[in-house]
Amino acid sequence: MTLSLTHVHGDRVTVAHGAAGTELFSYVYRPEAGWEAPKPYLHPVRTLSGAPVTDYRPHDHRWHKGLQLTASHLSGQNLWGGNTYVHGQGYLALPDRVGSMAHVSFEEVGAEGDRAVVAEKLTWHPHDGDLWAEEERRIEVGDIDPDSGSWTLTWTSAVTNRRAEPLRFGSPTTHGRPAAGYTGLFWRGPRAFRGGRVFTADGAGSGEAPPMGSQSPWLAYVGEHDGRDGHATLVFEHAPSNDHLGEKGAHPAHWFVRSDPFAAVAPSWAFHEQLVLPPGETLARTYRVLVADGAWDRARVAAHLEQLGW
Repeated sequence: MTLSLTHVHGDRVTVAHGAAGTELFSYVYRPEAGWEAPKPYLHPVRTLSGAPVTDYRPHDHRWHKGLQLTASHLSGQNLWGGNTYVHGQGYLALPDRVGSMAHVSFEEVGAEGDRAVVAEKLTWHPHDGDLWAEEERRIEVGDIDPDSGSWTLTWTSAVTNRRAEPLRFGSPTTHGRPAAGYTGLFWRGPRAFRGGRVFTADGAGSGEAPPMGSQSPWLAYVGEHDGRDGHATLVFEHAPSNDHLGEKGAHPAHWFVRSDPFAAVAPSWAFHEQLVLPPGETLARTYRVLVADGAWDRARVAAHLEQLGW
C-alpha cells in the first residue's frame, strides 16, 4: 500500500500508489490563463486501478479543471473563471472582474507508508492584484483499501479575510439564476460520466427527489468509463466540524450537482444566500472525497463511511 510522491518544482506534485506506480493525482500549482481565473487544481485524479475520474478544460467550460477550490462571485469579482453572471443580462465577458489564487509556498510535501500530504500557503486576489485573502490548504491521501478498490482525499482550507471590509461569497443563484449555486470545492467529471447516478445519505437521488440545492452529510456520483469496462464511484463529504458562516448565522452547505449536460459536484458555500466573512476572520472547511472502483450503492457507501469515521 506504499505511496510515493514526485515534486516537479514550479509545476506539480504527483502522488502514486503501489509497485506499479499508479498515479492517484497530480496537484498542479503553476499559473495558467488569466481569463480562466488561475488557481491550483487536482488533475488527473484516478482510482486505484488507474481509471480517470476528472476532466480538464472541457470545450464547454475551459475553466473547469479537475478538482479545485473556487469562488464564483466574491465581492464583485470572479475567481471561478470564464464569463460572469449578471442578473438580467446573463453571462458576460468581464475580464476586469476575473481574479486568481496564487501559490506562495509549501509547508509540507511528503509521503510515507499509506499516507501523503501536500500542505500549502496561497493568496487570493481580485483582477487588480490586491491581497484579499490568505489561505492555508492541506490535502491528505489515506484510507487506501485494495480490497474495496478505494482511497480517500481529505481537503482542508482555512481562508482568512485580509481586506478592511467583509468578503461576500455568492453564486449565480444568489445573483438571480436558479439552480446554479456553485462555489467552493468543485469537481468536474469526465465527459463519459454524463448521465451518471447521483444519490445522497438521505435517499435523494436518481429516480427520487433531486439533490440539487439539498442538504445531506454526503453525496455520491457513479459514472461509467469510456475506453475501459466498468464504473467508478466518488463520494463527497463535508466534515461535521465545518464552520458555515452566513448573513443569517450558521448554516450547513447545500449540494450543487449536475449529471447533465456534464458531471459536476460542489458542496456550495453560497447556494441560497451569501456567506459573509468579516475582516480578519477565517473560514475553515474540511471535505473528504472517496474515490472507488466500481458502481457502489447507497448501503455500501454508508457502511464504508461509517467504518472510516471522522
